[in-house]
Amino acid sequence: MLETSARLLRLLGLLQAHRYWSGPELAERLAVSPRTVRRDVDKLRLLGYPIEATGGVGGGYQLGAGASLPPLLLDDEEAVAVAVGLRTAAGGAVTGIAETSVRALAKLDQMLPSRLRSQVTALSSAMVAVPMGGTTVDATTLTSIAAAVRDRERLRFGYVTHDGSAGERDAEPYRLVSRGRRWYLLGWDTGRSDWRTYRVDRMSLRVPNGPRFTPRPLPADDLVHYLTVATTTSPHRYQAVLTMHGSAREVADEVPPTLGAIEPIDDRTCLLRIGSDSLDHLAVWVAAFGFEFEVHEPPELVEHLRTLTARLHRAAWPSGPPENRPPAAADPPPCPPS
Repeated sequence: MLETSARLLRLLGLLQAHRYWSGPELAERLAVSPRTVRRDVDKLRLLGYPIEATGGVGGGYQLGAGASLPPLLLDDEEAVAVAVGLRTAAGGAVTGIAETSVRALAKLDQMLPSRLRSQVTALSSAMVAVPMGGTTVDATTLTSIAAAVRDRERLRFGYVTHDGSAGERDAEPYRLVSRGRRWYLLGWDTGRSDWRTYRVDRMSLRVPNGPRFTPRPLPADDLVHYLTVATTTSPHRYQAVLTMHGSAREVADEVPPTLGAIEPIDDRTCLLRIGSDSLDHLAVWVAAFGFEFEVHEPPELVEHLRTLTARLHRAAWPSGPPENRPPAAADPPPCPPS
């Protein structure tokens, strides 16, 4: 009985780790006959695991979706990764995720062997999670959007833009994007016939969803770069383009991905795209990055840098630069000894 139970657990672990197994592959892994595999699959089904089977040449087994979530088998590394992830989820940008994570972690901690619990404790004690401020997103909203992306259904929603104006939108949803403490939706706006990136916390979903759509080609091959530009530069009044005299890797160490998008030019220079509604912010940012640079766009930034330079010059030398100051009075000669 012990051997059979151990084999069932191993079979379950194989089915959970791999999408599809042929009967001979499972029989070889478990060192049993295909007939024994079929019997073990039937036993797992009686325990509530929805295992799908296809017969004939090329047939096999895969774990399907059931009405309820059956127990999962995790190896040591997976269990540690899940536990650490749950412990750090309290600082996430999803409403209610902290409470849900604590409940799940309590169940997992109860089952962890002592050797794994000590690993999780060591990792957690060495980490500091800084809670993120700002607006969070409801988990049901993310789930609804993800389902629409999967099912290729158009979304109808109210939307508030960055300047506070509200309106109704209809869009084909393509990707959900998490950047820092913000969630974004990349979609094709049917009313504007163009690609748009929406902040999810500004969306109010309408039900039901719209009709199904045929997917169109994505707007860029490098979707990460496209979304970085769309979320850091495009929404702002001023969109700066600069050549930075530093490699893309060096500049990336100074410019966080939530602030700007970097494109390598060669080993010593790169292109930086960065946006802001304030020229003061742009001027201070680019001057503080620690690299020589040239401004290509916008022309207002060049003029503002001149204004800021003059302002800093006056602050550094309120009486004028050293070369324009009158010479200081010489110290009187020392008195001769009496």
